[in-house]
Amino acid sequence: MPRPLGELEDAVMTRVWQWNRPVTVREVLEDLQQERSIAYTTVMTVMDNLHQKGWVRREVEGRAYRYTAVSTRAAYAAALMNEAWSRSDNPAAALVAFFGMMSPDQRDALDDAVRIVQRDTPLPAPAPREEAVREEAGREEAGGETGPGER
Repeated sequence: MPRPLGELEDAVMTRVWQWNRPVTVREVLEDLQQERSIAYTTVMTVMDNLHQKGWVRREVEGRAYRYTAVSTRAAYAAALMNEAWSRSDNPAAALVAFFGMMSPDQRDALDDAVRIVQRDTPLPAPAPREEAVREEAGREEAGGETGPGER
């Protein structure tokens, strides 16, 4: 489970995720400087830390590195939610409380996600015993007749 990102780590990763391309420390620095006063070495250290933690990969280009996100922001958010949920002593109650906090737009997004998962995940094949019970029930519904040697 990933540790939650710190404030500056999140600000850096937000840019990496939004831009969705390899980025340099200089590019991130210039964008961050529109919001706050920050030094090049600070951004460089944060990006190096993110690399060490496995959030970004980097490739040398000239005298600089280009950093690319290893996973998506959605995957990060999902991992955080899963970790929080798995720590609950009552997962069902935690989900009910979480759903109760959702806005109507978030509930719509949840409905969409459930439909996608149900569409993309076929139902498992029944176990052999369940199949035999269903066949027997089907014969009984069809008239209850059994052939020689059955039953």
